[in-house]
Amino acid sequence: MAAPTQEPSTDGMSAFRPSQEGIEMPQPPSFATSAEERLHRKQQLAGAFRIFGKFGFGEGIAGHITVRDPEDPHMFWVNPFGMSFRHIRVSDLIAVNHHGDVVHGKKPVNQAGFVIHSAVHAAHPDVVAAAHAHSVYGKAWSSLARPLDPITQDACALYENHGVVTEGRGAVVLDPEVGRALATGLTGRKMVFHQNHGIFTVGDTVAEAAWWFVNTERNCQAQLLAEAAGTPTQIDHANAKFTAEQTGSAYSGWFSFQPLWDEIVRTDPDLFD
Repeated sequence: MAAPTQEPSTDGMSAFRPSQEGIEMPQPPSFATSAEERLHRKQQLAGAFRIFGKFGFGEGIAGHITVRDPEDPHMFWVNPFGMSFRHIRVSDLIAVNHHGDVVHGKKPVNQAGFVIHSAVHAAHPDVVAAAHAHSVYGKAWSSLARPLDPITQDACALYENHGVVTEGRGAVVLDPEVGRALATGLTGRKMVFHQNHGIFTVGDTVAEAAWWFVNTERNCQAQLLAEAAGTPTQIDHANAKFTAEQTGSAYSGWFSFQPLWDEIVRTDPDLFD
């Protein structure tokens, strides 16, 4: 079997392309109707919550992932307030408009989650999904008010494409101004740390937003471990930038999530209920 060849990416896809003729990389699905796309987005959302739950990202009632409705861009789907990530099904998801009204569903919405996600979705029409949870390493790293350093190949994925937001640090986000500050901080970025709070990621798909969160959480863990042991050696700018160009695209985020999706579909088929 021919080995993959590495070449610079020109279309946002992975740099590792099969050299064997006739083999194509998987692609995100397309849909004939808004109803089909809505169902797919909700299934991906429920699956992402299950994955977050399995990774231990749940912290009581904290945390939320949202996805914009494909037909009504001023409405997004989100987890109901106070429900375990590990139990969420498609039928449990609620839809909220940008005024905070629950349009579909009979369960409450997390007010802090609404303030944040409504601001992000309103400020960035291109953002389809956004994710936040109170994961341990993300919380710990956010207290340092520093971007991550390029100390590993994985950490380079969001090199020069993430930052830190300090407004409203440490407080429950009920102030719309803080929500707007987070939205502003995400301009042109895939992820920001909210100081003393945690990780916020966005993407063109639920899969992408969820993967950047998983990726960031693990990179926080790796850097905390490395700095506890000594002074990590950073990857030089040229190689960090090159790696970011190959692994930091929307497609790379979507594709990296697929093994996690395949696992959760097999272990938690009730998420589709």
